[in-house]
Amino acid sequence: MQQAVILAGGQGSRLKPYTDTRPKPMVEIAGRCIIDHQLEWLAEAGVTDVVVSAGHLHEVLTEHLSATTRPTRVTTVVEERPLGRGGGLKYAGRHLPAPDEAWYGLNGDIWTRFDLGAMAAYHAQREVVATIGLARPRIPWGVVDVDEGGRVTDFVEAPPSPYPVNGGVYVFAAEIMDLLPDTGDHERSTFPLLARQRRLAGFPIEGYWRAIDTAKDIREAARDLGGA
Repeated sequence: MQQAVILAGGQGSRLKPYTDTRPKPMVEIAGRCIIDHQLEWLAEAGVTDVVVSAGHLHEVLTEHLSATTRPTRVTTVVEERPLGRGGGLKYAGRHLPAPDEAWYGLNGDIWTRFDLGAMAAYHAQREVVATIGLARPRIPWGVVDVDEGGRVTDFVEAPPSPYPVNGGVYVFAAEIMDLLPDTGDHERSTFPLLARQRRLAGFPIEGYWRAIDTAKDIREAARDLGGA
């Protein structure tokens, strides 16, 4: 799979003041922009063409992306009005170089590393329209293990959640374009429809994953990467 879309149009209001002068995907983790990390990761997986859907402070993002030689061909498209995540995927997807082929989708606020090729193979084997990368973020509190008799057996600090969440990384078959909304959120429309039709798969992410939503996420991700 050689093409991808990155959603980079959000306001990033929970990351203020970091997003006062730069869009969310340009927030730095340990001195590096999220989107630069994502483009490198996609290139390592064999992606040659990336369409970036921009909105908030799109001029800053466009200048940043064009200022450096990239390992992929990057096209930036601008949402003249907010389209929502599903609408953003559809709008950017129309600018992919091979619209009749499968593609990756990626939220612009995700810092992750796992085998994208394995996810693409998983998707193809199941013959579905879309595959979601499933992450298990760490619970922000310590938890208590209790035996059947009600006795405490252990304390575990910040364990992975027992429930997977949508990790914001997708594999889409070409036909997804007919199912994405023009505006709105694909998680509330397209994905529930595909789930009912048994045409949606979930791929367990084995590797590092973090959504960068708050200043705390920036600090913790920098700590994680510093210790890697």
